[in-house]
This record gives sequence, C-alpha cells and structure tokens, in this order.
Amino acid sequence: MASNSTKSFLADAGYGEQELDANSALMELDKGLRSGKLGEQCEAVVRFPRLFQKYPFPILINSAFLKLADVFRVGMLGSLASIIPERKNAHHSIRQSLDSHDNVEVEAAVFAAANFSAQSKDFAVGICNKISEMIQGLATPVDLKLKLIPILQHMHHDAILASSARQLLQQLVSAYPSTKMVIVSLHTFTLLAASSLVDTPKQIQLLLQYLKNDPRKAVKKLAIQDLKLLANKTPHTWSKENIQALCECALQTPYDSLKLGMLSVLATLSGTIAVKHYFSIASGNVGSSPRSSDLVKLAQECCYHSNRGTAAHGVRVLTNIAVSCQEKDLLTLEQDAVFGLESLLVLCSQEDSPGAQATLKIALNCMVKLAKGRPHLSQSVVETLLTQLHSAQDTARILMCHCLAAIAMQLPVLGDGMLGDLVELYKVIGRSATDKQQELLVSLATVIFVASQKALSAEVKAVIKQQLESVSNGWTVYRIARQASRMGNHDMARELYQSLLTQVASEHFYFWLNSLKEFSQAEQCLTGLQEENYSSALSCIAESLKFYHKGIASLTAASTPLNPLSFQCEFVKLRIDLLQAFSQLICTCNSLKTSPPPAIATTIAMTLGNDLQRCGRISNQMKLSMEEFRSLASRYGDLYQASFDADSATLRNVELQQQSCLLISHAIEALILDPESASFQEYGSTGAAHADSEYERRMMSVYNHVLEEVESLNRKYTPVSYMHTACLCNAIISLLKVPLSFQRYFFQKLQSTSIKLALSPSPRNPAEPIAVQNNQQLALKVEGVVQHGSKPGLFRRIQSVCLNVSSTLQSKSGQDYKMPIDNVTNEMEQRVEPHNDYFSTQFLLNFAILGTHNITVESSVKDANGIVWKTGPRTTIFVKSLEDPYSQQIRLQQQQAQQPLQQQQQRNAYTRF
Repeated sequence: MASNSTKSFLADAGYGEQELDANSALMELDKGLRSGKLGEQCEAVVRFPRLFQKYPFPILINSAFLKLADVFRVGMLGSLASIIPERKNAHHSIRQSLDSHDNVEVEAAVFAAANFSAQSKDFAVGICNKISEMIQGLATPVDLKLKLIPILQHMHHDAILASSARQLLQQLVSAYPSTKMVIVSLHTFTLLAASSLVDTPKQIQLLLQYLKNDPRKAVKKLAIQDLKLLANKTPHTWSKENIQALCECALQTPYDSLKLGMLSVLATLSGTIAVKHYFSIASGNVGSSPRSSDLVKLAQECCYHSNRGTAAHGVRVLTNIAVSCQEKDLLTLEQDAVFGLESLLVLCSQEDSPGAQATLKIALNCMVKLAKGRPHLSQSVVETLLTQLHSAQDTARILMCHCLAAIAMQLPVLGDGMLGDLVELYKVIGRSATDKQQELLVSLATVIFVASQKALSAEVKAVIKQQLESVSNGWTVYRIARQASRMGNHDMARELYQSLLTQVASEHFYFWLNSLKEFSQAEQCLTGLQEENYSSALSCIAESLKFYHKGIASLTAASTPLNPLSFQCEFVKLRIDLLQAFSQLICTCNSLKTSPPPAIATTIAMTLGNDLQRCGRISNQMKLSMEEFRSLASRYGDLYQASFDADSATLRNVELQQQSCLLISHAIEALILDPESASFQEYGSTGAAHADSEYERRMMSVYNHVLEEVESLNRKYTPVSYMHTACLCNAIISLLKVPLSFQRYFFQKLQSTSIKLALSPSPRNPAEPIAVQNNQQLALKVEGVVQHGSKPGLFRRIQSVCLNVSSTLQSKSGQDYKMPIDNVTNEMEQRVEPHNDYFSTQFLLNFAILGTHNITVESSVKDANGIVWKTGPRTTIFVKSLEDPYSQQIRLQQQQAQQPLQQQQQRNAYTRF
C-alpha cells in the first residue's frame, strides 16, 4: 500500500508520465514534505530543483522556499535573505532565535543574521546593538563570539553604523589577545573597511603594525592576506610611508613564506598608481630615486631567489617600475628586469608542473608589458623567447607562442625578424598527436599568421600543410583555419576549410564549413585590386559577390533553431550590401565619362537655382549613393547594439565597418554634394598607435590617407571633375585591399545571455485575443528571467532592463467612433533592475477603440557603462476590446427610440407623395 501511495505521489507531482501545471506540482510536493515518512520527505526535497528548472518564476520559487523553510527553519530563512530582505516578520524571527537555548537554532540564526545584514540596512541597524551585547556578554561562549564577530563586516550601510562597529572591533582586538580572536577580529575589521571605504588608511596602518610587532606567524599571515585585499581594492589609499614600512618588514623577515606574501602585496601595488606616489617628489623634500629605494633593493634581491614565486614577484615589481616611471636613467633597473625575466624563462620552461607554469605566465606577462612600455627592449625580449622556444617543454612553448603573438600585435616591425625561426621550428614540431602537440600546432601557426602581416608565401603554406597532413586531427585544422580567417590570410583558410568538408558527419557542419570556404574565396578575390584600375575593381567585386551569395546560401542552411547564426548571417548580408554599394559607386563615377552632362545642364541649373544640376544625372546618383552608405552605417550600428555577448575585438571590427561607410558618405558629401559646408574636425586623425590589431591599424591608416586626399581636393576644384571621381574610387579600392578579419564572435560565443519574458494575463492559445472592456484599463504584468551560459558576465553584465510596450489597432469592430489620437495607441517604457536575475513590472493599457489590438513587448538592456543593447526578445499578444454592457444597453435603447421616429418620418414622406 505504501509503495502504491509513493508511486501515486511521484506521478501526480509531474515526474512520471502525467504533467501538471506549476501550482498542482507544488501542492503535491508540499504533501510529500508534510508526510510522516522520512523517505517521502527526502524525495520531495530532491524533486524541488527540477520544479525550479521547469517553472523559473519567483512567485512559485518564493512559495516553494517558504515551504522548505518551514522544514529547515531558520537556516533556510537565511538563504532567502536576497529575496525577502525587508520582511519584518523574518527579522523578528531571527532576533528571537538568537536568544534560543537550542545551539542548532542559534547557529542558524547567526547564519541568517549575517545574510540579512548584508542585504537590509534596517535589519543591520536594528541587530547591531544586539550583536554587540552578545559579543561583549560574559555568558556568551567564545565559540559563539567567533561566529558573531564576522556579522560586523556587513555594518557598512552608513558611516555611523560603520563607526560603531569599528569601535567594537577595536575593543575586541585589545581585550581578547588570543590568536583566534585576533585573526577573526582583524579580518572582519578589514572587510568592514574595504566595504565602507571609511578609515581604510587607518586599517592599513593597523595591519602593518601587527605585521611588524606581533610575533605570531598566523597573525602575520592574516595581516599579509588582508593587506593584499586592500592593495587590490583601494591602492590609492596607500601612502608612501605604508609602502616603505612594508618594504622594511620584507627586508628584515627571516621567513621566506612571509617574504613571498609581502612581495606579492608590493607586486600588486607596483602595477597601480601607488608606485607613482611612492616615487613622487614631496613638496619641500627631495624625492627618492627609483634606483636607491628600498622597493627596488628588495626586488633586486628577490628576482634571483631560489623560490620561483618570490623571484616572479621580484621581477614583476622591477617591470612595473621600469614601465611606470618616466625617468631616463633607468638602464640598470631595466637590465635587472630583463635578466631576471630571462632566468625565470629558462627555469620554468623546462618543467611541466602547475607551479612552474603559473610562474611562467607571470614572467611572460611582464615581457609583453616591458616590450610595450619600453620598445627599445623588445628586440632582446623576442630573441630570448625564440632561443628558448626550441628547448622548452610543449606546455611552456604554447604559452611562449601566445606571448610572441601579443608582442608582434603591438610591434609589427618585429614580425619579419621572427618569421624565419618560427617556420624552422614548425618543421620539427608535431611528432605525435597528443593534445599538447595539437595545441602547439595551433599556437605556433597563429604566431606565424601574426608575424607574416601580409599574404603567406608558398613556402610557409607548404610547411604548415605538410605538418597538418602528417599528425593533426580535424579539430586542429579547423582551429588553424579559423585563426587564418581572423588574421586575414584567406587563401590559406580556404584551402583548410576545403580539406575539412569531407570529414564532418553532420550536414549542418558541412554547410557551415562550405560557407566559410566561400567567404574566404570571396575575400581572396579582392586581393587583386589595384589603384587606378577601376574596370578590374568592378570585375573583382563582382567575382567576390558571386562567392558571397553562394556562402550566404550555405550559411542559411547551416543554421538551426537552437543555433540560428543570426550574427553571422547579418554580418555577411551587410558585407554583401557594402560590396554592392561600392560597385554601384564606382559605376556612378564611371558614368561621368560614359554619360557626361548635356549641353543645357548649366541652363537647367540656373533655372532650378541648384548649381549641382549642371553636373547632370551623376549628382542625383551620388546623392542616392551617400544615402545608401548612411543606411549601411545605421545597420552596422544596429548589429553592434544587438551583439551584447560579443568580445571587444568583434565589436571593434563591426565599428570599423561602420566607420568605413561613414567615411565614404562623408567623402561624397565633401567632394561633390556640399563641399562648402563640409567639416573635417570630427574626422580628424585618430592615429594608429592605439590600435589593438594589425587589421585595425591598417584600416585606420587608410582612413587617415583618404581624409587627407579628400581635404586636399575639397574646394580646390569645382565638382564634379575626374579628380573627384578618381579620389572616391581609390578610396574604395584602398578599403577593400585591407583583408577583412572574421573575429572570434563569428566562430565562437564565449558569453551567452538571454532574457525570457512571461506576460500576464496571457491567452491559452497564442492566436486567441484577450478580452477587455473598452471602459477599463488592462493591467499587463511583465516578468522576466535573465539566463546565462557557463561564463556569465565575461565581457559585460546587465545592470538594468528596459521594457518597451506598444499597441496598435489591427482591425475595428462596430461603429467607427471618432476618438482622440491618444486613445488609438499605447506607447510606454519602464526600466527595471534585475534582482537575482529576475525582474517584473506592470503597465496600464487603454483600449478605448473597439476591435483587435496588437501588443508588442520588447526588451533591451543597459550594462554597467550605461550602454544600451538591443538584445530582445520581442513578444506579441492580441487584445480584443469589447463594448461595456452599460454603454451597449444605452446604445440599444437609443436605437430603439429612434426607430418609431424614423418610421413616422417615412409615413409623412409617403403622405406628401
């Protein structure tokens, strides 16, 4: 009998074949929780997560948590603090439970008090005195005091509350000198100072005092840990005296572990503004030279230390000082940094241990920073890396390849010098098919692509393909092809994509690879462009468009409902439209020769009062071209706003395409349509020095060159002349000669963010309208859940959600009443902040006109920087506005009253007749 009841309970709860709605499933699980059998209670508890996944809406989740809290009492209440932070009955329950004689209940109350204090200012203010009395009370056990003290870290909601908590902690540190009490109190002290940003310099001094004077090693370690926390969070609050005191402690301590910890704090500070304060010249005093300071002395002592971590932090300090200090006489310090990096590189590249790899990463990051900040040292750094690359372990080689690629991206002049060594190394690696060897093949190929800058030579391509044919798998080939597409080596990418077409088992993968092959072939067609050869440019663009149209057909076939490839399709469509606009503009420029202005063009221009009409039909064509490029720029802007999950390099690529459209539009206006009012202030040279990639650097160079040419021709020649059309055509060719870069987001989505909306009321059938009377307002409730992938907030996070609700009249019913224009449509917008990825709001909508209305709810998001992103989704429901019964009754009565009068009028008319 019990077995049958259990089966019935599970089936009714929606976990068997029968599926119930949310409320019914919750009621059945509640029956299981209230069962007298422990097994059924446990089974009901473990079924709750599936219920949450199926119905992720706060009303149900709140109800479920309250039912669970009834089982687990106060401990579960603490977990609900973020959902019900201001619930007064919860506050009262926690205060009562703190006075309980049950130790389990008291511990649960302490946990709940900590969580509610972090969320609610009212609760923190009300509970602070209670916590203080319990901590200072003689009857409170020491173990309980140790659990109560961390609650004080949440008393940061206002300055008065933080000050009282700080005074209590100061008393505890002095009154209870035991190790455990000092450690807990000091750490709580630090967390309170970091959160409230009040008295942070005093906290730094207090920690330094304990670090210097307290003989206990555990207390010293805690002080170092907290100093590291404050160095990360508030480096600007560190004074020169604080850093000096920490340097003295590090120089004097005999313990390597403590020296390592203190050096890590100094390494963190050396990369911030604190190091500039340390070396600044105080008013009235002679500033300390970087060469003679204790910080440099400590770093020089440690950069050759036997402990790898200590040596790494020492080198990191020297590198940061060399990069941040602008003094000329830093030759010795720079040499120490380079020699220290070389020794670390040799030491760590021979080991595969995690510790050695972590140290190697620090050293390589310092090399990249040093090469960027001190370019005259970059050549020696690259030579060191290339020399060590031959003898290093595969794991270290991969990291060193990443470092070389980063340096070559920043300093392209070094690329040609390292290409020969890289190709020679590529010939001898990859003797096995291990994962490390495959990763090394990809990393080294990436460095070769970056170093080559232009098209790969036949020899380099032969070396890469030979290695890939011998030991690589299909995934490795795809990754290398993907890197070739990102670096603009489309010829190499096309061949690799072609080789993979027969190695995939899914037709969607086949169409995806085939589309990439066609896109690479399309971009390869543009490499034959030459300036002043406009007929050849038209044929190259036409050939490229042919392959692009083939590719977009394959790309559409590769999309699935779960992976619609919306960004990829829109990006390629924009590229096709841009190429067509370029081709049309070249044809328009050529029309000046094929269809010159008629003889009466000047007379027509004088008659119309438009001087541009003397140029003939080309003036109207140029105006259409300018509008087309502005439209393309707007579409690129829309694509940018829709790409919330894209990485910064992809967004910058989209932005560059948009700038190309605006550049040509501006050139048409400045040269032909309106040369008198054209301004070059906003299009000034931005410089290519700050470019993050070779593609961006080359595009910026083209922009500056085109602007210089346009400005030199502007107002010198009367439009339209062959000089103007040649300038426009050469600008197009210059833009297309830069190989297009397909960035990471085209291939890979590292961050995934989506919004799921639920509207109330909602019809049972989406096609059915919701009935509402025309004299009432519809209260539309919009709820939403923000869903994330495996890496939430990798590039940007949602700060607020903007909900836009609009309604339009689809069809009228009944009589055509004359209504004010305000009553015809609804247009509202609200901005809400998600709470634990949930948000909700309500709209009052008016439907005074009888008929069917279409309600559209569209969401967009704003990130922490205030940028608005059009992420969607877009949800639509239908509402049918019905006449209210009272108005309907009055109308019918009026109609009935009018009928006898109309009949009498008809009789009178017949009588007269």
